[in-house]
Amino acid sequence: MTPVIDQLDRPLGVLRLSLTARCNLACPYCCPDAKEPEGLLNLEAQLAVIRAACRLGAHTLRLTGGEPLLSDRLWPLLEQLAAGRTDPSDPLHQLRQLTLTSNGILLTPQRALQLKALGLDRVTISLDGADAISVARMTGFPGEARTGERLLAQVLRALKAARAAGFDPRLGQLKLNSVIQNGVNQDQLIPLAALARDQQLELRLIEYMDVGNRNGWTEQQVVPAAEMIARLHRQWPLEPVGRAHHATATRWRYRDGGGLVGVIASITEPFCGDCNRLRVTADGLAFTCLFANEGLDLRRWLMPRPDHAGLMAALTTAWHGREDRFSELRAQLGSPSPHAEMAYLGG
Repeated sequence: MTPVIDQLDRPLGVLRLSLTARCNLACPYCCPDAKEPEGLLNLEAQLAVIRAACRLGAHTLRLTGGEPLLSDRLWPLLEQLAAGRTDPSDPLHQLRQLTLTSNGILLTPQRALQLKALGLDRVTISLDGADAISVARMTGFPGEARTGERLLAQVLRALKAARAAGFDPRLGQLKLNSVIQNGVNQDQLIPLAALARDQQLELRLIEYMDVGNRNGWTEQQVVPAAEMIARLHRQWPLEPVGRAHHATATRWRYRDGGGLVGVIASITEPFCGDCNRLRVTADGLAFTCLFANEGLDLRRWLMPRPDHAGLMAALTTAWHGREDRFSELRAQLGSPSPHAEMAYLGG
């Protein structure tokens, strides 16, 4: 089917489906909820949303949270997705990429093997510090060095487990995400890059964003992507690769063969012009922008049983009417209106 197009000629290409708003960490820039919202989508509803998105052009599904490995609904969903992707008559067949974003704490060798066996194409691990004190601070346990040491060891084991399970970083199947916040962990930029180079991982550096109402965001806390790249370039010379169409990261290559690094610069170098992402929360609200102040409640077409035609019509109308480009208009609009937190929206 021809992808549905919005008011700025942007097709729907990526569905980010949150499985939970909960997390086992308390990162202050993300501020996860302590409990689940009411009315979580069941498996039948999740699959209805995914199939509808595929019919409207989505070719990539990213499973998010909160922390998706906390959700016992992950495994049944992956089993159904694996079956559907092998059936040419199923809309799921057109999914070219299935990915999961995790903090890695629960990613054991057994779980990594399960993810690979069920057809997951990529794992992205989040890590915002390369030493115990920094990890503790960035995960919501400031001053607890012992906790930071334990968490860092768990993430490093998760990276090892994912690699051993067959997620090959050279093929882009295993990546590392790091949020860099001025005055908090800006000193971790070089250590994180060194860790990624040592592990042959692509590191994606993310500007601190004004998502939600709890993280106390100010522009002074943003380390611009250009500054991050300049600092890395002084340490290890870089050459530009660019940003692929519809991608979030602008990528650079180390000239010494040390791999790739990307920057996600939604504050200083926004990429709204070709954004193709639809976000659906764990309780069925569809957001056409990470910074949107309200979502479309899909549950009226999902509960108690899916109304597939109604769901398709609702998503088509929502995407056709989409004009979101908050990051490009941030200077004129100011801070976004109060809205849901990043963990609830699926990051």
